[in-house]
Amino acid sequence: MIYSIRLTISHRYDQPAANSRHLIRVIPKTIVGRQLLKTHHLEISPGPDETSDVTDFFGNRETMCALRAAHRNMSIQLACHVEMQDTPQWCDLSPTAQDLRQSWETWTDLGAESPLHFLGPTPRLSMDAAISDFAKDVCDPKNSVAENVLQLGQALHDIMTFDSSATTVDTDASEAFQLRRGVCQDMSHIMILGLQALGIPAAYVSGYLRTLPPEGGVKLEGVDAMHAWVRAWCGGNQGWIEYDPTNATLVGTDHIVVGFGRDYSDVSPVSGHLRSSGGQISAQSVDVAALDEGKQAGTVRG
Repeated sequence: MIYSIRLTISHRYDQPAANSRHLIRVIPKTIVGRQLLKTHHLEISPGPDETSDVTDFFGNRETMCALRAAHRNMSIQLACHVEMQDTPQWCDLSPTAQDLRQSWETWTDLGAESPLHFLGPTPRLSMDAAISDFAKDVCDPKNSVAENVLQLGQALHDIMTFDSSATTVDTDASEAFQLRRGVCQDMSHIMILGLQALGIPAAYVSGYLRTLPPEGGVKLEGVDAMHAWVRAWCGGNQGWIEYDPTNATLVGTDHIVVGFGRDYSDVSPVSGHLRSSGGQISAQSVDVAALDEGKQAGTVRG
């Protein structure tokens, strides 16, 4: 299956901004056996004075750019094609959460895939007693790690309401959990903290989600947004599995990965600094369309 992805991120400043530097993380990864970035074109406006492509510690692709002259608007546009391979069926080979926790002392690998990087705390995540208690109430350490991942993800989906107006990009996981409302970023952060409270290493995944129209409806272009979900370590035999708590589902071919990190700050679409005053307005639109299959019915939350 091949997906066409189009992304636009726009910024409008109250006062002209200058001497800005940005780190852009929007280009999907190539992951052997899962997804292949076939073509891509990234356009930044105004045209930057400097650009360079780098790869971070976790293997995520980043574009660095600098704009020295004053500007009131900035836009980032991406067009790309990604080929997705069918997700293989898997059986549960994971140990119990209790046994996984006891195995920490034998871990020595500090490479990018090492679960040791995903045990917390992180720049945006610190252990929260209410989230920890919730995770321990709904999960059983005597069950397998994979069972606990699915159990916690479903439980969070059941109590959380998707509400794009309830939180902002700066809302922390504790506040979103108290509100019982939020978006994919909030639900992923909460699930990561819950898994870590159980002794299960968990990572934040940024990417794109192909959303489908309601039954009988027509898909509107640009209504999608970048999405987030969770990656959980299930032991050496099972490896990493991914779960989307916003939609209460294991990740499949509709989830296209941009980057893996410890939390949102590691893989935020745009970060950086500029010289300006006053406020700014930002907007984002994404369209993900399958090139090689007809339209299907159904709804997921992005």
